[in-house]
Amino acid sequence: MLHAIDIFPEVSVNNVHKMLGEMPQIHASCRIRNSKIGAWTALGPNTTLAESSFDDYSYTAGNVSIIYSQVGKFCSIANSVRINPGNHPQWRVTQHHCTYRRIQYGFDTSEDEEFFQWRRDHQCIIGHDVWIGHGAVIMPGVSIGHGAIIGSGAVVTKDVAPYEVAVGVAAKVIKKRFPDDTIEKLLEIGWWDWSRDKLVENFKDLLNMPKFLEKYG
Repeated sequence: MLHAIDIFPEVSVNNVHKMLGEMPQIHASCRIRNSKIGAWTALGPNTTLAESSFDDYSYTAGNVSIIYSQVGKFCSIANSVRINPGNHPQWRVTQHHCTYRRIQYGFDTSEDEEFFQWRRDHQCIIGHDVWIGHGAVIMPGVSIGHGAIIGSGAVVTKDVAPYEVAVGVAAKVIKKRFPDDTIEKLLEIGWWDWSRDKLVENFKDLLNMPKFLEKYG
């Protein structure tokens, strides 16, 4: 026998997608440390954000890990994405983390702060209006340009330019979303930096590319 379940837990249908606002919407299961989060943002369940910035209108679908990174505005980050996974010291005799988390193993009275700074120095930079698909991994030091798409399950080891689409392991660029002249105009317009009032007033223009370029380009 199959039981029909409309919604669980039982909440009002009107509250399933809670209205966003100036204060970030952060799920109770999230873990955040030394980070900055913009307005109209939403962090889904089990998102971790450490020593990073997460700009206006961006969201995570859940189970996302972000550390030592800058995430731009209007970014769509799917479930199980990892941005800047931990690097290990491949140049040492052993790459095990006992070489830098020394206190935990009783090898020293202080940690290897120089190594942790090395990790911080290899930030990931995610531009504006970037879509990162389910389960993708953005490796340390990689930059993703404005408007780019990263396919589900991709492992991105090299920079991706604005409006490029990259897929696979290791990720390769397979196409651009638009012709070069359109990309140039979009980057010049930089609509993601519009004020809230301008966005509200001209929102419908974002749905029609020819009209948008004619009006603002």
